[in-house]
Amino acid sequence: MQDQDPTVRSRELGRLLSDALATIGMNQIALARELDWSPSTVSRMISGKRPVSAELMSGVLGVLRVTGEQRRYIMKISRAVAESGWLREVGDRQPARNVNPGNQNPEDEILVSSENPANMSSPGEVPGREALNGLEDSAATMVVFEPNCIPDMLRTAEYMTAIMKAKAAIPADEIDARVNARLARHGDLLDRKGPADLLFFIDEYALCRSGAGRDAMSIQVHHLLCMAVRPRITIRVIPEAAGFHAGTKGQFQLLAFKDGNPIVCVENETSIVFLEREETITAYRDIVAELSRVAHGEPQTRTWLSSLAARLGAQQDDANTPRTGGIFELDEDQDDQREVD
Repeated sequence: MQDQDPTVRSRELGRLLSDALATIGMNQIALARELDWSPSTVSRMISGKRPVSAELMSGVLGVLRVTGEQRRYIMKISRAVAESGWLREVGDRQPARNVNPGNQNPEDEILVSSENPANMSSPGEVPGREALNGLEDSAATMVVFEPNCIPDMLRTAEYMTAIMKAKAAIPADEIDARVNARLARHGDLLDRKGPADLLFFIDEYALCRSGAGRDAMSIQVHHLLCMAVRPRITIRVIPEAAGFHAGTKGQFQLLAFKDGNPIVCVENETSIVFLEREETITAYRDIVAELSRVAHGEPQTRTWLSSLAARLGAQQDDANTPRTGGIFELDEDQDDQREVD
């Protein structure tokens, strides 16, 4: 088969094969020797550039000693590597621990069998995010937009805890494990060797809404200020004055790679959609250009965040309880007094 630009499926296939190699302590050169292939052929297969036939993939999995559910899952992906786009069922409504529900179809997109270690989430991690994690790990640049919340990669433990407590789908006894897993993931991603260039757009509404409580938001905003001065990280706030804008319809990530075409990831409560069509990528690039036009620049964003941090620090949050009108609303008696004056 001829080489191709990597797709989201071929990248995920390469990740799974790399994990299988690591599981048995084999490297790519040894695999090439066992298969009687050239090392470059194995390298291109694992990088997602060289699709292989089902027959050849079966031989690869035999050498890697991959069996059962995991074998069926990898074979399914290998047959579809050339397809564009991918819907993955994930989310907080699935248990954070690896379980076998008994009636799991081996051909389902999500496999949580104990026979499937390479597709299994880390303790406390939400199942099904492995494909997104793999893309983030290999991306050269990432643009992240969140209209309602702080982007996941920038969240503090206190902020994440508040969000998870608000989700009925997350058992209370899983929250600490999930928070710790996400923090570990942030460290792996932000501190990796050769990190990606990261651009975050945050709507002002996400920073000024109540929910986490003033103390948690104060910690969160100070964390954003610390992150904003790190190399390769850019944070830009979209002011309320921008009104409706190109990103109003929802969250997305635009990932670009040193090799291959960009991918857009759109995540909701129960799924992640990976989009690869050229016209779709162009549309999201246009959205990024519009967000860049209406957002504060980097210096203005840092000034704005510093002002917000000062306001949060100057105001005492009674018992740190969330308020329905936002974290900066006036108390009714203060409002009435202002009218009298």
